[in-house]
Amino acid sequence: MRIYINGRYYDQNEAAVSVFDHGLLYGDGVFEGLRIYCGRVFRLGAHIERLYRSAQAILLEIPMTPAQMKEAVLDAVRENGRREGYIRLIVTRGKGALGIDPASCTTPTVIIIVGDIELYPMEYYEQGIGIITASTRRIPADCFDVRIKSLNYLNNVLAKLEARQAGCLEAVMLNREGYVAECTGDNLFIVRDGTLCTPSPTHGALEGITMQTVMEIAACLSIVAQAKALTPYDLYTADECFMTGTGAEIMPVLRIDGRMIGTGRPGAVTSRIRDHFREMVADPCRFDD
Repeated sequence: MRIYINGRYYDQNEAAVSVFDHGLLYGDGVFEGLRIYCGRVFRLGAHIERLYRSAQAILLEIPMTPAQMKEAVLDAVRENGRREGYIRLIVTRGKGALGIDPASCTTPTVIIIVGDIELYPMEYYEQGIGIITASTRRIPADCFDVRIKSLNYLNNVLAKLEARQAGCLEAVMLNREGYVAECTGDNLFIVRDGTLCTPSPTHGALEGITMQTVMEIAACLSIVAQAKALTPYDLYTADECFMTGTGAEIMPVLRIDGRMIGTGRPGAVTSRIRDHFREMVADPCRFDD
């Protein structure tokens, strides 16, 4: 594996950043996770746009244009000879003093890692998974806007730990008012009476690239889809439920907090969307890179 750091490539055992990098010290930075299918990067343009929006929101000036960043990502894929895989694109505030003042950081650090990812065993995509509702609440928007995809993930990590302690792979996070936000690393959808619903970004859901893709797929399949306020009651009484994410893709959820969802099997709408998504990622002509 060859790691890109500030314009140069390093073997994975030699790749390193300063211990004074504010991304390490304070989580001061932004990132994106991208997938490689058939040698092409899926929705690269959308990921790059979100990266730069996140950076702008925290006054982090990325030392490359979006076009240059896009080419750097594609070059890293070529350098690693990958046709399938996962990309972690990171921009930190850079090396600075032992203090949170960003002014001490003169040059941001850009890192591109191209490798593998397997969040869930393959059989779970056919069998579905069970999840819990975490007691850890989503950070409210008046404290931190979750549309910023930052390196600050401790909130999500704590909820993930709750899931693991409960014997589950994932957890639902609620916002301060008790509305469903998202899972620790994925967006969440439910189906009721044939209508597809997902939590609104105003309630703490990240505007996920795969989530947006699912909304597009729903339109193609003439499935009514909407972002709206959801509560745990809506999850418990749904006909179907599934998670979406760059790593997870489309993962059926069959049990929440011990309650069986629908028939306890992946539903028809979930299966149609999953099959359409698989067809999409298998056809590079449908990518927007």
